[in-house]
Parts: sequence; structure tokens; C-alpha cells
Amino acid sequence: MSVVLRVPATTSTAELVLRPWRDDDVDALLEIYRDPELRARTRHPLHTAADARRWVARHRQGWAAGRRFCFAVCETDPVDGGQRLVACVLLKDVTPGRPDAEVGYWTAAAARGRGVASRAVDAVSRWAFTRFAAIGLTRLELLHEVDNPASCRVAEKSGYPFVEVLPARPPYPGDGHRHVRRRD
Repeated sequence: MSVVLRVPATTSTAELVLRPWRDDDVDALLEIYRDPELRARTRHPLHTAADARRWVARHRQGWAAGRRFCFAVCETDPVDGGQRLVACVLLKDVTPGRPDAEVGYWTAAAARGRGVASRAVDAVSRWAFTRFAAIGLTRLELLHEVDNPASCRVAEKSGYPFVEVLPARPPYPGDGHRHVRRRD
């Protein structure tokens, strides 16, 4: 399944294109992972081109299996139409007959604070509820660590109200927040 989602530009933000990861994303992915904040919040940081190639291949396999859908989020340059990688949104644990799945994301340092993550998470959430309605998907969860208030704002802006605090458990060292969005 090859899916491309488009989030229209606004007066202050560029169009977003969400698509499956490709081999030619490896260099941009490595550049983004140089950010210490992203590495600190990621369970499996990428250090080498081989790491990045394996990461892309794993997400390609997730699409093929139909259970894990990872989108590269790109901004479209309004002048030349080129695309720049700015984020990642992941829908995981999609299982027929199971009413819930999880959404995760990260944002490149240069794209933070501009609404990229909330617009992309909202687009993937709407897509998921439409695409997987027939198999019973009615609820999406977004989890983040308590010490990440930016993720709280992204969750709420993208339609995921706060539900509860989750106690720390491996592999996460700190308490977390659970946000939930239900299919309309």
C-alpha cells in the first residue's frame, strides 16, 4: 500500500506531504538525528548510515505487514516545489478486531514550534480512522513522557485530550501521559 497524504498550506505554514520512507531519505534522517533532544527522547537513536538504512527497511516492512505505518513528513517549498524532511508520524499496532492503536511522532529541530507535528498527527489520525474503520479501529493513543510539555501541546492541538498519568516502566525511565482520540 503506498499512501501519500497532503496537508494544505496555511497563510503562515507550508504544505505538508506525508509519505512512506524511502532509501533516499537516509542522509536527511541522519542529519535530523544529530539533534541531542531527539536522540535523548528516542529509544533507538540513529548514528550511522547503516542504522538509518535498517530503520527505513524496518518501516517498509511494517507497511508490507499492514500493522505499522510510518510516514516521512516533508514541507513543500512554495518557490521550487522541492520537499524537505521535517518530521515523522507513526501509526502502530493496527490489528483487525482490536479497537485501539498508537500514534507516535518526532519533529526535526528546525521544524519545532511551527505546528508541523500537530498538523501531521491530525492527518494521520484522520487517515487511520477512515482506512481502518472496517476492522474496528475506534481509538488512538498518543503517549509521551511527563517532562515533555511540547508533546502535550501537540497531542491536544491534534485532538488528543489528556486522559491519565502512566507510571514509569521499562524501557521508559519516567512517568508518562496518555492522550486519547476517538473516532468521530
